[in-house]
Amino acid sequence: MAGWVKRMVGAAKLDAATYEEVESDAGATWQALGVVVLSALCAAVGGAIQGGESGFVGGLLSSLAAWVVWAVLTWVVGTMFLPGPGTRSDVGELLRTLGFAQSPGVFRVFTGIPLVGWLINLAIWGWTLAAMVVAVRAALDYTSTGRAIAVCLISGLIAFLVGFITATAMVALLGRAVGG
Repeated sequence: MAGWVKRMVGAAKLDAATYEEVESDAGATWQALGVVVLSALCAAVGGAIQGGESGFVGGLLSSLAAWVVWAVLTWVVGTMFLPGPGTRSDVGELLRTLGFAQSPGVFRVFTGIPLVGWLINLAIWGWTLAAMVVAVRAALDYTSTGRAIAVCLISGLIAFLVGFITATAMVALLGRAVGG
């Protein structure tokens, strides 16, 4: 447990050595999954503060779904469309580093605070994006931080659009089901 927490702290500090360590440790896969789930649970608690039970469920499910979509898109963009000359990675390496990049998400418990919760959430998203850049650079063996930034921004934008379209469709379907 102490090693897991130490890795989470290192990941949150954007320590490249922590990401390199996690990348090469196949045994850290469950730890990375634990970080993703813990971050999602913290988002759920933050959502519950303002939205009650539906805020909890929405926070939990949207956090998990967003991470999965963003992680898959990051792998596709980073390995197929923008690989570097030394890019050699498997899905496990990337998922482990991206899992630990969710470490700042533990602060999502504070996103339900009235008036400032949205600012806290915005700061956490920025912090998580920075962590993902470090994670991608380590996992995909990039020599350029710019390439890692591009991969994270492209995959993040696509993930956002997928989420927005899905949420819009769900609202429309629910509206029809309730109204019709």
